[in-house]
Order: sequence, then C-alpha cells, then structure tokens
Amino acid sequence: MSRIGKLPVAIPAGVKVSVSADSIHVEGPKGKLSQSYDPIVEIKVEGSEAVVTRKDDSKKGRACHGLYRNLLNNMVKGVSAGFTKTLVINGVGYRAEVQGKLLILNLGYSTDFIAGIPEGLTVVADAQGKITISGSRKDQVGEFAAQVRKLRGPEPYKGKGIRYETEIIKRKVGKTGVK
Repeated sequence: MSRIGKLPVAIPAGVKVSVSADSIHVEGPKGKLSQSYDPIVEIKVEGSEAVVTRKDDSKKGRACHGLYRNLLNNMVKGVSAGFTKTLVINGVGYRAEVQGKLLILNLGYSTDFIAGIPEGLTVVADAQGKITISGSRKDQVGEFAAQVRKLRGPEPYKGKGIRYETEIIKRKVGKTGVK
C-alpha cells in the first residue's frame, strides 16, 4: 500500500473540490485548478477530506495512487494558501525589475535579460536583490523560478549569480598567488 496515497487530503474551509469521471476541479480564494486523472484510481470527497484509492494492485495502479494524491494535495494548497519561491541576486550591479508582465534582469552581460511572466504568476522584485515568485500552481512557480535562476547560476568563488533563498553555496578558495 502506498504510504503517501493512503493519507487523506484535508480540504480547508472555503475550498470546493468536485470530481467528475476523468478530472478533478478545485476552487478556492486564490483561483481555480483542474487536473485530469487516470481511471485506475478513484477519488472520493467525504466531508472535509478527499480520499484517493486504487482499483487494483497493478504496477501502474500503485504508481498512480501516490501521484494523484499528491497532485490533489498541491491543488488544494495552491488555491487556499498558494506557493512561493524566493530568489536572491548577488553581484555588483546585478538587479531585477518588473515592468508590467515582463521581468527585466541586468546580470553583468552586455544586454539585459527580458523574461515574460506566465499567466497566473505574480512576480515582485525589490531593491535588496530579492525576486519573489508566487502562484497557485506549484509546478508553474518552480519551473519559472528555475528558468530565472538558470540565466546566471551562482558561482562558487565569489558567490555571484542568482540562487534560491534557502540554497547554500559551498564557497571555494581561489588561487593564493604563492609559488
């Protein structure tokens, strides 16, 4: 039995979960999300909990059991609280600003990077070099944060670049100049 799949998903007040034959619809204060699912699993909403069960004990059934339970849990968290990733920019002259639906990054290259902010995400860049990406879909928030980080990844000698707020960069010792 899947240890993750057998846990019920708690549905907070203000969140509505509806299940049709092949899709799940979750609606809450932060928006609406929907996800199709494989009919090898069965999703039932019982009061303030949703339970995911599998119809058989096949390999695919076992794999989908935990997957769809976690997808449903992320959807419920997304429409109730939302997801946030914070990036930190380190480097002399490195900065970020948001203009409408564009994120403009000056990262020490001869030209600025301009990234379009996807629909459903909110991006805030402050003067201290922090970029906060938030939205209701966990995969979309993580993917956009990874794309922004990839533009200038952190380097281990001076620590310059873009890193996650919780990320720790192991610093290396450079050349000492001693012969």
